[in-house]
Amino acid sequence: MERIKAINPEQATGKSKELLDGVQKKLGMTPNMMRTMAQSPAVLEGYLNFSGALGGGSLPAKLREQIALVVAETNDCEYCLSAHSAVGRILGLGQEEILDSRRGESSEGKTGAALRFARELVTERGRVNETGLAQVRRSGFSEGEITEIIANVALNLFTNYFNHVADPSIDFPTVPPLVDQQVRQRA
Repeated sequence: MERIKAINPEQATGKSKELLDGVQKKLGMTPNMMRTMAQSPAVLEGYLNFSGALGGGSLPAKLREQIALVVAETNDCEYCLSAHSAVGRILGLGQEEILDSRRGESSEGKTGAALRFARELVTERGRVNETGLAQVRRSGFSEGEITEIIANVALNLFTNYFNHVADPSIDFPTVPPLVDQQVRQRA
């Protein structure tokens, strides 16, 4: 149940309306998370600008979604798991790739290194050890790409935390955290 009210795009005004109209035009929908962020146009604009800047970076869209999945799983963010699983499928990730990404794994060595590094960033609150940094470097990531991995983790931490507090209605096929699935399977 939403704890911060989402703005109805049809009733939005000013900067919120402008931003929500842009989201609708680009995505063909206006996700509830963004409708809720629109309570503060500065928050929605900041999110869209950060996301857009990273979209123009060197990491491919598929890897950015995989990073979003491991961050969402690590933080038990059901909204982000649902959204990024849906987007991942659109980008060509199969079900096993999505599940592997959520676990911080990949059959592709370089991708796996990025996902393990992203998960370590979250679990260690940014204080990765030398081994973790060396592994991502050895896998072939440049210094610039490593900084983009860090930035993608930060962007997704923001959305995870935002969704934990705001609790917007999930407007994608619902994907529960793996921990929840494991608990249900044991029960």
